[in-house]
Parts: sequence; structure tokens; C-alpha cells
Amino acid sequence: MELNMSLKQSQSLSPQMMQSMEILQMGSQELLEYIQETAQENPVLEMDEKYDRADEFDVLRRKLEWLESTDVQNRYYHQQDAEDDTDPISNYGTVEEGEENLYFYVLSQLKMLELEPETMEAAEFLVESLNQNGWLDETLAALAAACGCEEARMGAALEVVQSLEPAGVAARDLSECLRLQLLRRGEGKSLAMRIVDSQLDALAKNRFGLIARELGASAEAVREACALIKTLNPRPGTGFSARENLTYINPDVVVVSFPDHFELLTNDYFFPTLRLSSYYGSLMKETDDPEVKEYLTGKVRQAKWVVRSIEQRGSTLMSCAQCILDIQEAFFRKGPGYLVPMSLADVAARMGVHESTVSRAVKDKYIQCSMGVYPLNYFFSRSLGAPQSRGGTEAASPDAAKALLKKLIAGEDKRRPLSDQKLCELMAHEGCRLSRRTVAKYRDELSIPSTTGRRQYEE
Repeated sequence: MELNMSLKQSQSLSPQMMQSMEILQMGSQELLEYIQETAQENPVLEMDEKYDRADEFDVLRRKLEWLESTDVQNRYYHQQDAEDDTDPISNYGTVEEGEENLYFYVLSQLKMLELEPETMEAAEFLVESLNQNGWLDETLAALAAACGCEEARMGAALEVVQSLEPAGVAARDLSECLRLQLLRRGEGKSLAMRIVDSQLDALAKNRFGLIARELGASAEAVREACALIKTLNPRPGTGFSARENLTYINPDVVVVSFPDHFELLTNDYFFPTLRLSSYYGSLMKETDDPEVKEYLTGKVRQAKWVVRSIEQRGSTLMSCAQCILDIQEAFFRKGPGYLVPMSLADVAARMGVHESTVSRAVKDKYIQCSMGVYPLNYFFSRSLGAPQSRGGTEAASPDAAKALLKKLIAGEDKRRPLSDQKLCELMAHEGCRLSRRTVAKYRDELSIPSTTGRRQYEE
């Protein structure tokens, strides 16, 4: 009989450690729901309601008011907060009934009109048929058949809906959408209207000379008319459609700018405070029932660990935010285009933790600064190409590369726009070496047309 002995080392995580990691990677809304559920399941935990923390929230508001008076940039933070409801958690979750989507916005205007019942029914059907862009996808005949009314009745209803806000709603194609907006501006007999009626293809290619010849107008007049058309909204419903599934973001951290330094503020005042119940603490000490004592001991242990994990989450998050602020200081002072390459390893090394801890800490977390609200993941990017030639020693980031690309395209000769290959060469000269394919990719991400789409032709 042969006996084999081996020594094997293994590592396993306790349920408490797994719970701590789960809490660390929770977003604000997820954590809020977790706190509420845990307080309901564990009788030892007591939760302070939001009205009990009104004084704390007022402290934050007063601090933001003071910061507004010290720096113009900080006015953005305070004004945004002041526009919100005083309830710290009122701007969480999906949009409430008070927030109008496109359907209710148009329908509310329609209900104020005195129309014949048949016309009102047809108009309501049209409003229900609007797509996310605010257009109608089907022909008038098809809509009339689907509604079960005469085409003439549907036509009258269409005129009514198209007279409502936003201008261009219920259009059936791009030309009609732009025509409705021009009519609303009193441009019914203008050159812009003639271009919209017959020259949209040429306009899309910036063929101003061709348009001038076709319509018998000067090139300068065509340019002015095209500039007017470009101020119109080809998708009048997009500003409303996004609201239907909108989830508001409450930033976890706020960056406050001073002339010589930055300060980080935690935005956790909307979280209820968890504390251990004094009643159950006394009951655990006084009871002689071993089962009750065992039950309460387990619940107290769980409660303490939850409270400790939430506190640790806040501490780790602030440490990550501080490291990001230190590394990306140029971004917070100068804005997009000054983002430097930064990896999870860079932040983890500064904090003295594992990369996975940083990854969990920044997951679904947001930071607010003078440029807006950004996910913390936004600030992590790999380096591109060789070090910059303009006296810098750091490599470029995708953010900086896109900013440089926009700058080069903005300064090009519109009659001879730069090709992707030429842009690639110019960016390499600036110290940002990218392939032509990457340049084309970034250009598409910036919604910048190709050379053909940017070219402006002579007469």
C-alpha cells in the first residue's frame, strides 16, 4: 500500500470579505437600495430617515454657497444643486410624471385645442405614432387606414399636430421637417426654403456653387441660407425621447477649484445613516434565552460589518478620487484634451492596494467638476505613440489625440480638406503617432465627416 502525501496551499474569501467587495463596487443608487433592504432584514440596524439629516445637507449647501463666492468656476456646482429639489435623493431613479416626454408634451398642447371629436381622435393617433425623432414613419394613407378614418380627416389632423411644439414634429421626411421649421420662422419664400425643397443632396456635400447655379443665386447668398438651415433641428423629438428612460446621476465626489489647489467633497448626504439599535443591544445583554442571544449576536456582528464596509467604501473611493485628481490635474484645470495616460496600476501603486480594489472602487462612480459630471472610469486610458514633442515627456491619451484631431480639422482649408493620411502625418509631427485607421476611427467617434463631406466647392 503506497501512501502519497502532498501539501497544497489555497486561499478562500470569507462571506464578510465578499460582502465588503460587493459593497465597494456598488454605485450610489445600488448602495442606497442595499442600505434600505439591509435595514429591513436586520432588526439590529436602525436607519435615520433623510429628514433627520437635513442639518447635514444644509451644511453642504452652505459650503457650496461659500465656495461659489470664492471662485467663479464653483458657481456651476452650487447653481446645479440649487435647481434641484431640496430632497437630497429626489433626483434619483427614473423620470417622474412631472417630467414630460415627447408624447405627453405634444398631447398636452393638443388637448387645449377645440377640435371636432373625429379630428381629435385622428390627431391623438398621430401623436401616438411619433417615433423617437418626432417623425412619422408611415404615409398619410397608411396612418388613415390604421386609424380607421378618411385620409382627408387624417390630413386635417396632421396639419394640427404639425402646428404644435416642437417645430418640425410629425414630419414624414427630412425636407418636410426643415420646411416646417422655416415656415415657423417666417422663411416660407426664402432661398433657404428653396434649398430645402430641392437641394438637400447638394447641401449635404457642401456643393454651394452647384446650388447657386441651380437656383440662380449668388454663392454668398447660398452660404448664408445654408448657415440658417444648419441651425434647424432635423430630429425635433430627440430632446424628449431621452427623458423617457432617463436616470439621473448624483455624483459621488465633487471637485472644488481654488486658485492654488483643489478640494474634494463627498456627496453622501443623501444616504441614510445606519446605527445599531440600543433596544436590541440591551435585549441581547438581558435575555437568558440562548437561541435569542445567538440570533441577536449574529445580527449584531452582521450589522457592524455592514457599517464598517460602507465606511471603508467611502474611504477607498475618496483615496481613488484624490489619486485621479493628482494625476489628472491638467484636465481639471484646462479641460478635455489634457487628459494624460493613466492605468489602474498607477492608481493602485499610489494607494498601496491591488488593481482589483481600484477597479471595484471606481465602478459606477461619478465625479463632478467645472466641465461637468464624468464617470471615474473616464480618466483611465492607455498611452498613444511616442512622447509629445512640445516640451512634454508624457505620451498622449485618446482624449488628447481627439482634441488635437479636432484642432487640425478646424484649421484646415475647407476647399481642400485634409485626408486621414495627412491628418495622421500632422499628428505624428505633433508627437501623437497613430495609424490612419485609428485617425479615421477617432474622426467617426467625433462625428466629423470624411474629406468628401467636409469639402466646400467653389462656384
